Amino acid sequence: MLTLHPMKEKDLPQVAAIEASIFSQPWSEKGFLDALHQKAAFYLVAAEEEKILGYCGFYQSFDEADITNVAVRESERGRGMARAMLTELLKEGKNRGVAHFTLEVRVSNAPAIHLYEKLGFTSAGIRKNFYDCPKEDAMIMWRHEALD
Repeated sequence: MLTLHPMKEKDLPQVAAIEASIFSQPWSEKGFLDALHQKAAFYLVAAEEEKILGYCGFYQSFDEADITNVAVRESERGRGMARAMLTELLKEGKNRGVAHFTLEVRVSNAPAIHLYEKLGFTSAGIRKNFYDCPKEDAMIMWRHEALD
């Protein structure tokens, strides 16, 4: 059964392995460890038993949060896991007073862009040559919350 929980240190070897298998310039295990110790950061994982299937997280600055990582094991894609994780991440941000969420995504990553749009994100522009390996532009996306 799929569960979502805050990322813990014991999750980091699997998280770093997923990161390295997906991204051309991956965060290291130490990078994730440093993030876990930041009060302004929140990261969660999707797991089945002890197997980490995906993760996502943000850094908060006042009422804004930058979603820095969203990843799902290639073998587990298409199950709605990214949507479930992001829905939980947005809820956690709102509980922490976040009114504005932002992220960057490769302009060629149509499945991710489609998901973000379904979750209420809109394009706010392009960062030229934002990504390396291969060099590619990033679409900047924002979602604005109405806080109670």
